[in-house]
Amino acid sequence: MNSNNILPVEAYVDPDFFALEQQHIFSNTWAFAGLVEDLAKPGDYLTVQAGLNNLLIIKDDNADLVAYHNMCRHRGTALLAGKGEHLKKITCPYHDWTYHLSGELIALPKARNEFPDIRKDCLSLKSANVGVWRGMIWVHPDPNSISLQDWFGPMEKELGPHKVESLIEFKDSVVIEEINANWKVIVENYIDHYHLAQLHAGTLNMYNHKKAQFGFVGKHFKFWEPLTDEYQRNLLQNAASPLVYQASQQNIGVWVPMLFPGIGLAELESSWSVFHIIPISPSKSRVIVRTKMKDCGALDYFKQSVSSAGFWGKKIKPKNSSYDQRHPLGSADFLQEDIYICEQLQRSFTSPQFEFGPSASLGEQPVRQHQQLVWNIIKPYWKLN
Repeated sequence: MNSNNILPVEAYVDPDFFALEQQHIFSNTWAFAGLVEDLAKPGDYLTVQAGLNNLLIIKDDNADLVAYHNMCRHRGTALLAGKGEHLKKITCPYHDWTYHLSGELIALPKARNEFPDIRKDCLSLKSANVGVWRGMIWVHPDPNSISLQDWFGPMEKELGPHKVESLIEFKDSVVIEEINANWKVIVENYIDHYHLAQLHAGTLNMYNHKKAQFGFVGKHFKFWEPLTDEYQRNLLQNAASPLVYQASQQNIGVWVPMLFPGIGLAELESSWSVFHIIPISPSKSRVIVRTKMKDCGALDYFKQSVSSAGFWGKKIKPKNSSYDQRHPLGSADFLQEDIYICEQLQRSFTSPQFEFGPSASLGEQPVRQHQQLVWNIIKPYWKLN
């Protein structure tokens, strides 16, 4: 049997393939760094890994975002870690070399004796590219990279009417999942239309999968599908939480794109989420989901949950009721269903009997297209037998 799979199985398990992806994909694309509110005040900062590069993003004294490679120009020590605030200057923890927030080296201990000929103006921090798009902070290791607008511009018309910066993220709402699967397995599952009506028959049945519209726009995947008639007919009562955009009969639905290489958005009727896939190793990934919802009072949320309880109580069901509810397939939770399937697939890759089977001509076409994007980048460097 011939397989339609574009990538070799090594693409999902081989450390060398993974290393090439880090170098040629994740080090050469715009990386999601956070939401604009993460850096709300001058002196706020955060660090992010973009492929082989650790980058530092700061809101400077002029309230502008600046980005640098997070390493001292002396010995290369990482300057800062995680996120913080009230940053006035950047001081290396190793030898106290100190930089202005604009990146210039301004001081170093014993400069006259130890470095008599040093030119501080030649030792500024190395810049990276940073920008804001759709309420999100993005960073690129190359200061002369493709512009953020050129990278995402073609997708603008394929996204929802959500005003992301007007929505709010509730405290302690961030979901972090450690998944024992290659990052591409997770991406492929995300863009696989064929599985929606099967794996998620009981958890995503409020959307009309038969009328989904999807495909690639350059390197990015677009996806839209309408609500089911049953759900839409009384949406104001049925929605689980207050609606986040003014829906018309013409455009009501959900937008669920996957931005290359692995940043998903879920722009739904009552929430907006970013689904950030972070490769950890060939067989391990971290997914961070951040969700924003309508900025309204607790009473509005309570009323909406009460009015919609009957609808959701009848609508949401586990994939297989014979499983205990603690099992992913018995959980009635679509994210847990997906994680379970991705991990089961990853386990099979190491079997001597594993081989790729036929691929659905329409429903799995996006999977093949994403694989082709990856292969086009990695193939010139891969050890072909």
